[in-house]
Amino acid sequence: QVQLVESGGGLVQAGGSLTLSCAASGRTFSSKAMGWFRQAPGKEREFAAGINWNGRSTYYADSVKGRFTISRDNAKNTVYLQMNSLKPEDTAVYYCAAANRMSPRVVTTKNEYDYWGQGTQVTVSS
Repeated sequence: QVQLVESGGGLVQAGGSLTLSCAASGRTFSSKAMGWFRQAPGKEREFAAGINWNGRSTYYADSVKGRFTISRDNAKNTVYLQMNSLKPEDTAVYYCAAANRMSPRVVTTKNEYDYWGQGTQVTVSS
């Protein structure tokens, strides 16, 4: 079993930056693909960014490409989401997820993820 705990959310003005962290329990973090999803009020949970198990492949939703950067530190069992040039439409609860996948590709669909964190709120004011 893997437990994921997100941190780093908060309130920021448009144009600002935040860095989210997701700490994973267990010794198998380095074998898992990781992703960040987000869910705005009244909307479906959507993929934002993903990274494969060894960090060599990343993928971003068009809505965040060029502004968000996902990275991982396998020695610290942690995945990060650096968010720059934030917009009010980035306001959502952000969820970290882990998938039991050791492949070159990034996992982008919700159903492929096996473990989820509890979420952290990000609010961007205009």
